Amino acid sequence: MSSLTIRRLIVWVVSLVLGFVVGWLIVTVGFPIIKPESAGITVEDFGTMYFLVMSVPIGLIFVTWLDMFFDTKILPE
Repeated sequence: MSSLTIRRLIVWVVSLVLGFVVGWLIVTVGFPIIKPESAGITVEDFGTMYFLVMSVPIGLIFVTWLDMFFDTKILPE
């Protein structure tokens, strides 16, 4: 594999992991800060599909930024 392909794989993996981590932090830390009676909420309580629909777009935002920093040319200029 070429170095460009490896960089692209790294961008996708890191971005989606960061998207899931940020989504998890929003559900478990952010929601209880906004609404204290929702303390102790989990991803299962929030809903798996809702969590995916929230986390994947956050991961795509990370793809945009990491694409620029790693110069992988995933997005056309």
